[in-house]
Amino acid sequence: MKNRSIKALAAAFVEALAVERAYSPHTCRAYQRDLNDFSAFIARRGFCIDVVGCGAAPPAVQDVDALMVRGYLGHLHRQRRSRATIARKLSAVRSFFRYALKQGYIDQNPAELILTPKQEKTIPTYLPVDDMFRLLECMPSDSLLGLRNRAMYEMLYATGIRVSELAGLNVASVDSAEMLVRVMGKGGRERIVPMGRKALAALNAYRDCLRSTKAADGRRSAVDAPDSPLFLNKYGRRLSTRSIARILEGIARRCGFSMPVSPHAMRHSFATHMLDAGADLRVVQELLGHKSLSTTQRYTHVSIDRLMEAYDKAHPRK
Repeated sequence: MKNRSIKALAAAFVEALAVERAYSPHTCRAYQRDLNDFSAFIARRGFCIDVVGCGAAPPAVQDVDALMVRGYLGHLHRQRRSRATIARKLSAVRSFFRYALKQGYIDQNPAELILTPKQEKTIPTYLPVDDMFRLLECMPSDSLLGLRNRAMYEMLYATGIRVSELAGLNVASVDSAEMLVRVMGKGGRERIVPMGRKALAALNAYRDCLRSTKAADGRRSAVDAPDSPLFLNKYGRRLSTRSIARILEGIARRCGFSMPVSPHAMRHSFATHMLDAGADLRVVQELLGHKSLSTTQRYTHVSIDRLMEAYDKAHPRK
């Protein structure tokens, strides 16, 4: 059986996720952080076994057993980590050892039979329809950046795409004639989603203003190149997901919203409003780019809660 440290094999595992499974850089960084955390715990607890003595060598993959993995979960519980965080970290460790088993470094997965903590059932945060309309309509559109912001968030709500997918859109991603957007989702999976007239009108207004601005300095052709970012920051580069979230928080605050509004809340709102209006669950699953229908079903809880509230208020023999 081959011998290799957890840290070294973790680096190879994360590289395989990026190359072979087309995981996003964000997901790969999350796996790397979780596995570094696990490796550091094993090393701190003196679980590295070698002839010189504990701590003399990096913890090796084949030295880890189920008891050590359980010890790591206990450590996370003592740190008061949420169940979702613990489940995610356990999933990363389990996937890592599955990779180690496949590569011949171990003969059994020490994390395979350890149960994932039961998850709390949380209802996704969303905005009611009236609040969503108020948010979009209070966005100023008297400047290039204002038009850009209006177009970005109109598109987020119109399509339900992830903020990372929005940031990754290029000029060629949008088919204005058919009112469709080509989105590259998680795991390199591509999908086509429709966009509404209001979102398209906001996007055209922004792009027209951008062309006029760039024409003045002779760079109009560059912004219309097929691989040019659809939404640009003030320096003419692609907007980051963090910037998109920060801009939205500022707009929501100026519009009088007491709670922060995130791009993900707009995605949740899209799904909730579609289901409330009678859209088929599998259609919404396809639009959101969910691999599993159970992920989409989270949004039905909001609608069911609303139905129960209406029932309790209206039915004479409740």
